[in-house]
Amino acid sequence: MRRWMRATAVAVALSSHAPRAAAQTPRLTIAPAHPATGALVRLGIDRVTNGADSVINVRGSLGGEALHFRRITGAPATLHAIAGIPTDASDSVVARVIVERVSGACDTLRAVVRMPHQPPPVAGGRGRAPGSRRLTVDRRFTTRLDSATEARIERENERARDIGRRAHENPPMWTEPFAKPRSSRITSRFGTGRVFNGRVASSHLGVDFRGSEGDEILAANRGVVALVDSFFLAGNVVYVDHGGGVVTGYFHMSRPLVAVGDTVSRGQRIGLVGATGRVTGPHLHWSARYGALSVDPGDLLTIAGMWYLRR
Repeated sequence: MRRWMRATAVAVALSSHAPRAAAQTPRLTIAPAHPATGALVRLGIDRVTNGADSVINVRGSLGGEALHFRRITGAPATLHAIAGIPTDASDSVVARVIVERVSGACDTLRAVVRMPHQPPPVAGGRGRAPGSRRLTVDRRFTTRLDSATEARIERENERARDIGRRAHENPPMWTEPFAKPRSSRITSRFGTGRVFNGRVASSHLGVDFRGSEGDEILAANRGVVALVDSFFLAGNVVYVDHGGGVVTGYFHMSRPLVAVGDTVSRGQRIGLVGATGRVTGPHLHWSARYGALSVDPGDLLTIAGMWYLRR
């Protein structure tokens, strides 16, 4: 069961830099109304048409990441975007959007997702948090790390965050809904607790799929391979930049089958299941980012569907 804290309310406020009839006032909404931390959410701006004073630009952010609004076919008065709720969000997350028009008028929109206060997680130590999984891994992953290894892990984490940031620079490349990278059973979902060798506690920031050594791993959607490397914790990894701020990662491979710069299609074989990095056995760990934020990759299957791209 997913155990991230959930929002309790969504409040929407609006101000305008120019007078406008109430019927033409844009409105910003966020769905679902009660997202979990680490979730992808859908933002909508309706009532954006105003005769000849058309929209020329929309910019905004949520959780420190840029928003990319697009129109939906058959609904010219509506704009849509996706965004990520930070995994460490506590109290509230605010979306701020500015709608610019031909006349120079600007609508300033604001939507607040209010959340229960979330105390900072306790790292390390013995014990087992409620709902967590007890796992046994190689002792080198749970003994106190030397400074060089800690620095390596932080460099690798920063590289992954940077790939997410740079994904904002490219337009969305997918024209079909996202698909699972494997058809096998899911063995661990996003947000579950982890206790390694009874000592190191963490939250699972991905979805694990069952697999045997050498089973195929498929790209979840069209994109460009941004990274192929071997990480201390994630083992052999492939990151795919899908554009629009969205990146997917595929961990613990026995062998990657793509190279940096390759354009991959939805369902293309990009690697083989393995047991590299911190693992209990062969499987695929599937991760996702919106910008630098880790998000539930399962939400890509429902939130970032084809509707998001149609104009």
